[in-house]
Amino acid sequence: MKKTSNAIRFETRIPLKDVMRQNPTAIHAGATVADAAAAMCFDDVGSCIIVKKDLPIGIVTEQDINCKVVAKDLKPSTVNVNDIMSTPLITVSADRTVGDAAHMMVKHKVRRLPVVDDAKKVIGIVTVRDLLTVSTELNELLADIIEINREDTVEQGVCSRCNLMSDDLKRVDTMLLCPGCREEDRIA
Repeated sequence: MKKTSNAIRFETRIPLKDVMRQNPTAIHAGATVADAAAAMCFDDVGSCIIVKKDLPIGIVTEQDINCKVVAKDLKPSTVNVNDIMSTPLITVSADRTVGDAAHMMVKHKVRRLPVVDDAKKVIGIVTVRDLLTVSTELNELLADIIEINREDTVEQGVCSRCNLMSDDLKRVDTMLLCPGCREEDRIA
């Protein structure tokens, strides 16, 4: 159980600035939903940060557009983003960790967190998908390490250490070892 706890701690201590996407899509508060949708399509993203005087004040997501505009049969070019944006905007500081961001997402029930600098200006964004990508990559790396260190049974051959013939060789790291040499490794 302790190993799992350490693995989780390892994954969550990654600095957020290492996984965030820089220069997220942003649009001025006076823009229309059509403008925001066009910007999101152009950047191939699912959200747009709303800014006023270069400071973030809200966020518009695909879901906001679908539920607050399309489902109500409103014309996107006549609706301002500040009328449908989610606010107050939950942000995270760039000096925080992946674990901090994950906890904030759970606490505030959000899937995207704009990352801000000390002046509160947006410098990036991190999404649930970004956090899952980090977790997946680390899990794949751990699987590769386990695979490298596992013992493979080889029927018979010559031991890489003692050069004696054996019918019970196992691969340990890069060597084929007989039972006696494997036992020496365990004792040492």
